[in-house]
Amino acid sequence: MEKKPLESKKGPPHREVPLAVLLLLAMVLMNTLLYLCLDQFFISPRHSTVEPSHCPFGFFRMGPMKNCSPWLSCEELRTEVRQLKRVGEGAVKRVFLSEWKERKVALSRLTSLEMKEDFLHGLQMLKSLQSKHVVTLLGYCEEDHTILTEYHPLGSLSNLEETLNFSKYQHVNTWQHRLQLAMDYVGIINYLHNSPLGTLVMCDSNDLSKTLSQYLLTSNFSIVANDLDALPLVNHSSRTFVKCGHRQLHGDFVAPEQLWPYEEDLPFHDDLMPSYDEKIDIWRIPDISSFLLGHVEGSDMVRFHLFDIHKACKSKTPAERPTAQDILDTYQKVLNSLRDTVMTQTREML
Repeated sequence: MEKKPLESKKGPPHREVPLAVLLLLAMVLMNTLLYLCLDQFFISPRHSTVEPSHCPFGFFRMGPMKNCSPWLSCEELRTEVRQLKRVGEGAVKRVFLSEWKERKVALSRLTSLEMKEDFLHGLQMLKSLQSKHVVTLLGYCEEDHTILTEYHPLGSLSNLEETLNFSKYQHVNTWQHRLQLAMDYVGIINYLHNSPLGTLVMCDSNDLSKTLSQYLLTSNFSIVANDLDALPLVNHSSRTFVKCGHRQLHGDFVAPEQLWPYEEDLPFHDDLMPSYDEKIDIWRIPDISSFLLGHVEGSDMVRFHLFDIHKACKSKTPAERPTAQDILDTYQKVLNSLRDTVMTQTREML
């Protein structure tokens, strides 16, 4: 009897996944990851825009400190702070890199008794304006004419370009981060114009270099006000206005109302010089922002979108200039709009 060959008990033949399908799946995965990276890059801010929880008046917290500590007293400043080297000097203060409990801090000393009034005014402003917009006060001693504040190793805002030239900071040398720096600056001006003390004017800002020296660049690339020695108060209700100094001012950086308004045949006299209000700070914003935007790829595009608001800042009539809050709102809209545009264009290229 003829035997039938046994049928194979093997299952269906194994089919290999085509290479093209694997490549397609890999591309989908890569695009998904890239989208997530884009969201992180364009949407997540470089630092929190939410007001941090601050210590009560008379206390401070910095760096990794978990709890608030009281401002250091004269005795503590004398015994616990070790002065290292001088890192800066102005008309009012000399600043020394110092050390307190193994932390780097900045110790400011009065340069001469002639500047004592300005020194004490700056101290009072530091005490009253503690916030995310102002350098952290750690302690002071009026008897010794010393002030201790948080140390920021990147130094003043005038060092911005030099700092961004270092390779380790190239990732923040973009129009997005630079525009956010400009928003930090305008945010400080807005805070001063609406401060707990009233409307304050940043008077010590008669040229670009001097203005930049009043601010510090933090390690997370935000800006804080540091020098508050010349912050006079404006009160529109009582018609109280200000004059920044007692000398004649020149140039385009200062607002027109700060210039001597009479003919050259009438010599300058401080008593004849009209006073003005906080809108002199608004006049300077386009110049400061242009410096902060620099000349990286995309910065001219930002300038184009800010043209109208900056033109309004340069109105010869102070009352026609926008408020700092108006400018801040415009900056935020431009940042959001350009960021969304760049994201859309990038995704369409994938």
